Amino acid sequence: MRSDTGTLDMKADAALEASIGSATHALLDMRRPDGHWVFELEADCTIPAEYVLLRHFLNEPVDAMLEGKIANYLRRVQGAHGGWPLVHDGAFDMSATVKAYFALKVIGDSVDAPHMARAREAVRSRGGAIHSNVFTRFLLAMFGVLTWRSVPVLPVEIMLLPMWSPFHLNKISYWARTTMVPLLVLAALKPRPRSASGVGIDELFLQEPHSVGMTAKAPHQSWGWFLLFRSIDGILRVIEPFFPKKLRARAIDSAIAFIEERLNGEDGLGAIYPPMANAVMMYEALGKPADYPPRALARRGLDRLLVVGEHEAYCQPCVSPVWDTALACHALLEAGGESLAKQGLDWLLPRQVLDLKGDWAVKRPDVRPGGWAFQYNNAYYPDLDDTAVVVMAMDRARRETQGHEYDAAISRGREWIEGMQSRNGGWGAFDVDNLEYYLNNIPFSDHGALLDPPTEDVTARCISMLAQLGETVQTSKAVAEGVAYLRRTQLAEGSWYGRWGLNYVYGTWSVLCALNAVGVSHQDPMMRKAVDWLVSIQNSDGGWGEDAISYRLDYKGFEGAPTTASQTAWALLGLMAAGEVGNAAVLRGVEYLKGTQTEKGLWDEQRYTATGFPRVFYLRYHGYSKFFPLWALARYRNLSSTNSRVVGVGM
Repeated sequence: MRSDTGTLDMKADAALEASIGSATHALLDMRRPDGHWVFELEADCTIPAEYVLLRHFLNEPVDAMLEGKIANYLRRVQGAHGGWPLVHDGAFDMSATVKAYFALKVIGDSVDAPHMARAREAVRSRGGAIHSNVFTRFLLAMFGVLTWRSVPVLPVEIMLLPMWSPFHLNKISYWARTTMVPLLVLAALKPRPRSASGVGIDELFLQEPHSVGMTAKAPHQSWGWFLLFRSIDGILRVIEPFFPKKLRARAIDSAIAFIEERLNGEDGLGAIYPPMANAVMMYEALGKPADYPPRALARRGLDRLLVVGEHEAYCQPCVSPVWDTALACHALLEAGGESLAKQGLDWLLPRQVLDLKGDWAVKRPDVRPGGWAFQYNNAYYPDLDDTAVVVMAMDRARRETQGHEYDAAISRGREWIEGMQSRNGGWGAFDVDNLEYYLNNIPFSDHGALLDPPTEDVTARCISMLAQLGETVQTSKAVAEGVAYLRRTQLAEGSWYGRWGLNYVYGTWSVLCALNAVGVSHQDPMMRKAVDWLVSIQNSDGGWGEDAISYRLDYKGFEGAPTTASQTAWALLGLMAAGEVGNAAVLRGVEYLKGTQTEKGLWDEQRYTATGFPRVFYLRYHGYSKFFPLWALARYRNLSSTNSRVVGVGM
């Protein structure tokens, strides 16, 4: 409640302080002894299912206790439709269901068990497992369920192509690159699993599985490009067996060299599950024993992704300590100042990549490294989003203390981000000028996520950082071009797309923070439209929620969903960045967060609010409901107690 003077009345002020204090203590209690935070990062059922299948592919000794816990997890997340979804309470997904069913069958679940029968019927009633995506088909081919005719031809000789060729590894995203290189070797060797169990899933097909041919055109693909690439695939299928053996051996050696240069210790190739698992299977196909050092190293990295509880277990797609720590520091800087965040910032400081030029340097050879990775270690693949968020947190702390301990790190981070701007004015997440959109039409790219082009949310974060460090549209060509990019990409209703968070709420929050930081007037039509849109989609309970189906290709506008704490916090932070701290919608959102806070000072959030790949892979950051609501409540308190009510930082 507010008094007539517009300030918080004493009772409301006390309740808000109590809420902030409780959330702050809860977040601090989750800090690791060395000062950082890392929360669970949960995807859908596919990663734990693939982990089980990997163990059987390698014929490893059965760990009945672990597999039993993974089976419990898989059974629990099965949907009411009988299959498995990509998000909490989501629609049936064919590939996720095929993998989960296969894993449960390998673990030992009877095909006659009710949950297996429901899954089988769900698959068959939708045309059968023939409708699985390319990645699932590769897995099934390696288990002998499908033949290699069911997947695109991936000649390992791709490793030897020059940069000027239409397809080159440096023309696709980091995650596609690291996933594809070991897969090229696997496709060349066409291995079969060592496991003698012989478990198959023929019952999920409406036809003889070995008769299954290539995938159909994906919805995002154009007929012209697709038919061209399908023709090329057909030609390669005929001539590939006649490629010179010496050329193939040289290409395999090139792939192995690429991988071993980037093995990244126990953090793994690319520090994400798919390339890490593919690397282990590649060594198996090459005949390397389990104790072969690179294979053993890669295999240990996969076990570091496991989350094992008393009754359930699952495998994370990766870990997020730098991201979690940087965002937690922002929340604490807002809630209580530099002293609360210092341990986290000091943990982040030495993790800046200063001495290694990663794959990004192919297109920016003259730019010095200076970024942070998302994971504990991933030096070849730092990302701009993490870097911008870390730099802004360090700069906030520097402002409070007038110290200089972060100056060098801030300067190098800024230099790297400025050097990574793409030619269209935006910023991508890991790569620069990754704009070869035609490649999303190759048969392998039925997921439509082969590229890492500039996006509105990452662009906004980079502008926020540059603006917080003092740059303006007038003083910085990079900022001017970035703001122009954001003006071009605003949608008709006023929102912006969110590539890495779900979805238009996330994108709009990110952009409003950037526009405010760079000095765009709160009365600018661009900002007014965004504010009106955010207010218009507020749920009746005072919060905000958005469904993953908002990523649909035939975009029809925002897709509402039950309220979540993290999406509510984003909307509030966006509105406050636009000067709307006094808006009734903001007060209602604050009251929602206060009213749904648990006794432990936290918020419950089962829904997925982050994005790996739109329409294909989503994420549930367990930390989002712990630091974003605290951040929003503290921001509201701080702005309400000032006269200017203007957010003076980048995010």
